[in-house]
Amino acid sequence: MLMSRRLAVLALVLAPLAGLPHAAMAEESTLGTPSGEVTMKFKSLDIGVGHTWGTGKLVFQHHTYRFRIEGGSLAAVGYANIKGHGTVYNLTRVKDFEGSYAAVNGDVTAGTGIGAVLLNNPAGVRIRLDTSSSGGRLAAAAQGMKITLTK
Repeated sequence: MLMSRRLAVLALVLAPLAGLPHAAMAEESTLGTPSGEVTMKFKSLDIGVGHTWGTGKLVFQHHTYRFRIEGGSLAAVGYANIKGHGTVYNLTRVKDFEGSYAAVNGDVTAGTGIGAVLLNNPAGVRIRLDTSSSGGRLAAAAQGMKITLTK
């Protein structure tokens, strides 16, 4: 009885998150001009307020640029290893890739999971990222990350 109550509560909490990756994908036609590709590997550790860190590569105008990721999230619990691959839109100068990105999305990982996220920065650069993750994590609020190019 107690276990079924917990499952029912969990289902109510997770149900609104089920459509979030699809919401990010629905905007693909309005993202702008594709201009590059990214791959990222990062980790997220969350206990209410979370921390995200990792690395990535940007392929832009036939050059590969490496970068670091630092960020955080609100209303999240757990730990996850995340890999992402995606498309960069509206990038005309590589220096506009650096900076703070915001995303409003949810994430559920229990063992392994897949998802999608749309990141935006103040320079108008957008990243549509497909992700796969492993671990145990539940996030239901705004997330942000800072991207810094490395040498």
